[in-house]
Amino acid sequence: MRDPRLVLKEIFLAGLRAVEPEAAVRSHMRRDGNRLVVGNRDYDLDHFERVFLIGGGKAAAPMAKALEDLLNGRLADGLIVVKHGHAVPLRATQIVEAGHPIPDRSGLEGTEKLLDLLRECGEEDLVICAFSGGASALMPAPIPPLNLGEKQATTQLLLECGATIHEMNSIRKHLSRCKGGGLARAAYPATLVCLILSDVIGDQLDVIASGPTVADESSYEDCIRIVERYGIATLLPAPVWRHLQEGASGLRPETPKKGHPIFDRVQNVIVGNNRGALLAARDRAETLGFRTVILSSCIQGEAREVGRVLACIGKEICLSGLPVAPPACVLAGGESTVTVRGKGKGGRNQEMALSAAMALDGWIQVSFLSGGTDGTDGATDAAGAIANGTTSARARSAGLNPADFLSRNDAYHFFRHLGDLLLTGPTLTNVMDLMCVLVE
Repeated sequence: MRDPRLVLKEIFLAGLRAVEPEAAVRSHMRRDGNRLVVGNRDYDLDHFERVFLIGGGKAAAPMAKALEDLLNGRLADGLIVVKHGHAVPLRATQIVEAGHPIPDRSGLEGTEKLLDLLRECGEEDLVICAFSGGASALMPAPIPPLNLGEKQATTQLLLECGATIHEMNSIRKHLSRCKGGGLARAAYPATLVCLILSDVIGDQLDVIASGPTVADESSYEDCIRIVERYGIATLLPAPVWRHLQEGASGLRPETPKKGHPIFDRVQNVIVGNNRGALLAARDRAETLGFRTVILSSCIQGEAREVGRVLACIGKEICLSGLPVAPPACVLAGGESTVTVRGKGKGGRNQEMALSAAMALDGWIQVSFLSGGTDGTDGATDAAGAIANGTTSARARSAGLNPADFLSRNDAYHFFRHLGDLLLTGPTLTNVMDLMCVLVE
């Protein structure tokens, strides 16, 4: 018999390979002499005085590598901001490594340099951008008089309160000079071509990387509602709350909206997303002999609740053969959230797997994996974790109470003790999370 844990990893890695950033860029851009074809548009490089390359995110380095190869001999300058440990050798583009998920001073300094570079651009210049998930944290540029410390405290609070990525980025955009169309404003009137690896549900352009080159669909009023929804007004740094209130009262300018002239010379192209990873994972599972169904690429909600629901689907397959008969593989993608109640260590994928393990106690036919495609789950070195019908029993034999670890949000130490962490290292891509239920 196959080891289900190895099968789960094989299916997960097949999904990762499908969203490899260099290949994603090359599938949407090609060069024919001095003609650059991006999606459905052509650009004559002879019409531009200079070509610049900028970007940010966990996958920005391999994306930039592909762009350097395509633009060989034409780049005047370039700068990207990536997460620590996510750099790759580049020839003509400066790399700044910065902190994630909490922004740091290195990210602030790198973003200031990037903005300075854009301010040099004129109407005869072309700016190629590479953005992926993670750029929101990696590229802090607080609106004065806000400072880095206040941005850090706000980010930490939003991560812990259970806010969705859409909600987090709505607030980030209204505290930043580069998000919410800010980079397009800084580069205007240059021509911008932005290649984007999506890490948000629905591939909403103004949410991915907080939409640095996209018209913003959120408002200061939305930010106020988000703060009130989670009851965090008194926990926010006072200058941040005051800034949002002033914006909602019309005392601060809104982020640029659809129809603003700064977007007239901007092309945004999504080069990869979660759905592509799911399709590749499905193909691999079917090759391995599993009847496979993809539930959705839009899974969201509290991680521990999502874990229980996916575990119940596995149990239903055992009982009735629905929605697909064994041997079965059920795939899903998206991004859940965690409301932090304890002081443990973990991330949304590990918490989901721990919840699934408790629900699957004794169901030895069912195995479960949840992993972040970026290789990092929360502030840990794990991408996620693997659980099955024996996980809870093995834990109890080792003197571990699964419910205690879940109550402390301490899934990392639970799975590390059992040897069931999903460890990939930095994958240099980022298209949200993949979840897999396997029924032998």
